[in-house]
Amino acid sequence: MTSPNEPSRKTLSTHILPTAGNMIGVSATLVGLVKIAEAHIGPSHVDEYAALTTVVFLVSAFSSYVAMRHAERRRLSSRCELIADQTFLLGLISLTAIVIFFAYEII
Repeated sequence: MTSPNEPSRKTLSTHILPTAGNMIGVSATLVGLVKIAEAHIGPSHVDEYAALTTVVFLVSAFSSYVAMRHAERRRLSSRCELIADQTFLLGLISLTAIVIFFAYEII
């Protein structure tokens, strides 16, 4: 049982799911913009890396959905929420690194 000052695990999933969905859109937009920019700057792998982060955010969204859908099965819900949380953070870190590397023309 959580104390009133601690956020509940269910609350975390309800935030991860829509935000991960938004980040899928951001990643997909990045892919499209890079495809347009490649005509001017030449080929790069940024679009491929951004597509991979889209998959990471999809795993996060799916895990979050399963955690909320099966809240009565505490062990499954807790495990899925942990996966959703960790993959969401991985996606954020990855997307940030991709943007920084692309901005400094490393990739």
